[in-house]
Amino acid sequence: MACYSSIRTFSSTSPFSNPPPRAAISIPKLPIRISLPKIPTSSTNQTHLAFHPSDHALRPEITHQYPIVITTTSPADEAAAVSSTPVTAELYYAVLESIADRIEMHGNVAVQRDNWNSLLLSSINMSILAATTMAAVSPSVSADHSLPLALGSTILFTAATGLLAIMNTIQPSQLAEEQRNAARLFRQLHSKLNGPGKAQPTKAQVEDAVEKVLAIDRAYPLPLLGKMIPKFPKKFQPAVWWPRQTAESSKRRRSAKVRNSNNGWSEELEAEMREVSGALKSKDKEDYERLGSLMLKINKTLAVSGPALSGAAAAASAVGLVGGDNNGWAAAVAVAAGAMATAVNTLEHGGQIGMVVEMYRNCAGFFNQLEESIDSTLGESGFEERENGEVFAMKVGLALGRSPAEVRELAGKCAYSRDEGTPLDEFASKLF
Repeated sequence: MACYSSIRTFSSTSPFSNPPPRAAISIPKLPIRISLPKIPTSSTNQTHLAFHPSDHALRPEITHQYPIVITTTSPADEAAAVSSTPVTAELYYAVLESIADRIEMHGNVAVQRDNWNSLLLSSINMSILAATTMAAVSPSVSADHSLPLALGSTILFTAATGLLAIMNTIQPSQLAEEQRNAARLFRQLHSKLNGPGKAQPTKAQVEDAVEKVLAIDRAYPLPLLGKMIPKFPKKFQPAVWWPRQTAESSKRRRSAKVRNSNNGWSEELEAEMREVSGALKSKDKEDYERLGSLMLKINKTLAVSGPALSGAAAAASAVGLVGGDNNGWAAAVAVAAGAMATAVNTLEHGGQIGMVVEMYRNCAGFFNQLEESIDSTLGESGFEERENGEVFAMKVGLALGRSPAEVRELAGKCAYSRDEGTPLDEFASKLF
């Protein structure tokens, strides 16, 4: 290097005008491999190295001469890059399109079935009231006019009984609430799948999204025939609209998470989440299941009473067709039964008892899902395999309508009531 520098100096100061002769020496290129340690500060780190002819070593420097960029990536980023392909992205957006279509379909069906409830309620009540009026008037007119009135009231009572039996079987107000819940859950899922970190969807994310869509489809079916949710089950059951946690799905979710030390978790946070889960199970879910069972029994009683009363009115009105001395008593029974049938029908469908039952099913299912989410998260073997602890605690608090401080206060009350052996006097949720 020193000789080369002296030759350059001499040639630049030479008095001769002719340029110096140039010699070229061909040196074979040798592969140079440089091993640098990975810097574990982030998933992607860049180190710029510049080589200066006046230096004898490589040194890190921010420069624009001869830049060499070395990029290191974490195993999670490499796995995501491998599994994210154009086909995977196309499948993911196809799932999003199907969700958007379902949101519109369930919204339209909810409006339609809510119209069923109001139109059928008005039609049946008007029919029963018209038949009751004719039955009341028939004894006070002549025999020639009494027969048509009795016949008309009998036909109207019979038709109203059949329509009321159908209406009580399908429960239009409950059908409308089911579709409103389905549209809300699909909107929630669509927003979640469009959230941050979904620019490059993986195959595991596509499979998870498909499972969630199909779970909502099973929980809230669109057709009535063959797939309608039973409106009068033997036992009240909370709604289930999420896929059950399996070992394979847990493995897929864990593979996409970045691992660090404690991932926002601590023993105190674990204890708080366990106390919240216990409160959900012993207070909120149990209370809503009790109320749901009570409303289901009331709805069953009203659903049987309405057609029975209108059917009794139709039978009493039919007695008037025979004539005789019993026309007055038959008309009185028909009028009383028709009036009671109208009142029962208005209470059941005007008060939308079926919608209240479905609301309790949905609320109980919500608490069941939240409890299952907490238990499955705490069941993960290591902190690094879970969702971030601070984020998870914030989600639980928002779902319950509580701030993080209020969640800690609730956990303290639960622990105190358990240690003292006294019942908890507070519900976990402040929303429902």
